[in-house]
Amino acid sequence: MMNSENKKIHPSSFVNAASIGEGTRIWAFVNILSEAVIGNNCNICDHCFIENKVKIGNNVTIKSGVYIWDGVVIEDDAFIGPNVVFTNDIRPRSKNFKTPVPIIISKGASLGANTTILAGIKIGQYAMAGIASVITRDVPDYALVYGNPARFQGWVDETGEKLVEEKASLWRNQNHDYFIEENGTLKPLKKK
Repeated sequence: MMNSENKKIHPSSFVNAASIGEGTRIWAFVNILSEAVIGNNCNICDHCFIENKVKIGNNVTIKSGVYIWDGVVIEDDAFIGPNVVFTNDIRPRSKNFKTPVPIIISKGASLGANTTILAGIKIGQYAMAGIASVITRDVPDYALVYGNPARFQGWVDETGEKLVEEKASLWRNQNHDYFIEENGTLKPLKKK
C-alpha cells in the first residue's frame, strides 16, 4: 500500500506517527506511536514496536521483532538486527515510571541479532556488535564487540570488514585505507 507521501505502510500496521520520511517502508504488524520521528528510506520489518520519544535517522534498517522504547536515538545508516533488545530503565519496578535513560546508536553502527543493550549506552559510529552480544558499556567508533558481556574484539571499517594491524597503532582494510588508533579510539586517516 503506497500513500501520497511516498511511504509504503502495510495495512496490518498501526502507525500514528506524523513524522515519517519519504521512501520509508513499514511492514506487517508494526505499531508506531504518534510522537516517534522516522527519517527517509528506512526499512522497518514485521512485528516491531516504536514508542513516542524515539528518533530514527535516514536509511536505517530495523529487522523483525525489535521494540524501541522512549529515549532511544538511532542515527543514519544504522542496522538493527532481528530481536535486538533495547532498555531504558536501569532499575525497573512495576508502576514506577521514571525518565527514560537514553541509548544512542551512532551513524552506520550495526547490531547483530539478539543483541541486548543496557540503558545509557552509546554505540559509536560504524561499530559492530556480534550476534547475541550483551552490551553493558559504551562501544567506541569502529569497534567490533561480541560476547556476554560484550568485549572488544578488534576494529572494523565502514563496510564492516575487520581491520588488520599493519604496525603499532596503524590499522588497514583490504583496500589499504588506513586508520590510526589513539587512546582506545580509532580514526580514519585522510588519503593524500
